[in-house]
Amino acid sequence: MGWSAHTRDPNTLFAALTGSSAVAAALAEGELIGLARVVSDGASICYLQDVLVHPEHRRTGLGARLACLLFGRYPRVRQKVLLTDGEPGQAAFHASLGFSLVGGDDSPALRSFVRSD
Repeated sequence: MGWSAHTRDPNTLFAALTGSSAVAAALAEGELIGLARVVSDGASICYLQDVLVHPEHRRTGLGARLACLLFGRYPRVRQKVLLTDGEPGQAAFHASLGFSLVGGDDSPALRSFVRSD
C-alpha cells in the first residue's frame, strides 16, 4: 500500500517517522518489510497515518499486526481515524481492523475511515 511512494524519498520518510507519535516496523533477514505509524495527542484521537507492507509480504496479516500493535499503545483513546487513497483493496483491509467508511464509496481519490472504541 504505497510502498514505492515512501521508499523513493528516504529523507522525507525519515522526517515523517521522527515526527510520528509511534512507529512499528517489521524486518525479515535484516530488510524492512513492513511499517506503520500513528500521530496522536494521546488522549482523544489517534490518526493511523501509514500502513506499508512490502508487496511480497502482503496478505499475511502483517499490516494488521502492525496497526494493532500501535493501537495497543493508546488503549484510552476512543477515536481512531485514517485517510487513504481509493485503492480497492484498502477498504476491506481497514474494515478488517474495525474501521467504517465515512460518507460514500464514490470518491476514488480519497476515502476517510473512523473507528470508535
